[in-house]
Amino acid sequence: MTTPDSDSLLAEQLLRLTRRVHRIQKRHLQRSGLGVTPAQARLLRTLAHCDGPPRMADLAARLEVVPRAVTTLVDGLEASGLARRAPDPTNRRVIRIELTEGGRGALRELRGARVSAAEEILDPLTTLEREVLSALLDALVGGESVDHEPGRERHDEREHAGEGEPDRRSEPDRKEQPGRTR
Repeated sequence: MTTPDSDSLLAEQLLRLTRRVHRIQKRHLQRSGLGVTPAQARLLRTLAHCDGPPRMADLAARLEVVPRAVTTLVDGLEASGLARRAPDPTNRRVIRIELTEGGRGALRELRGARVSAAEEILDPLTTLEREVLSALLDALVGGESVDHEPGRERHDEREHAGEGEPDRRSEPDRKEQPGRTR
């Protein structure tokens, strides 16, 4: 069971890790020599994952920022030759944003910088610890459930306890799972 103090400590650890990740990624971006900020790198990645060239408003929604922030980012990428504004073929009032060849090349270099940053951050972990961390991060980012320790209930499981089938994990005579310790 977690306590308010342990939740507070966990929140602080997550914030510290986030700051560390940003610092390390920023340093690796600077070493790449691309002259791209972390926000511009995120915009390039977002452009690469779009089915077609998006509108500014689409990018703002995907990045969860105000449209003005996207305009500034696109201005910088366009000045660097990594992205360009292009008229929509079906509606000349609409401007779409597309990657240039330089932008695709920058993305390849950025991936290398991200991998190097991840290796630096994950270096102290064993392979098993990395797998566990990956599963936990998937649960936090995507809201998916992970295999919890016996006897541990997630918040949403506690809310629905007693509805339908009994929660067998809380039965006192349950069998221990192999390889698990309490």
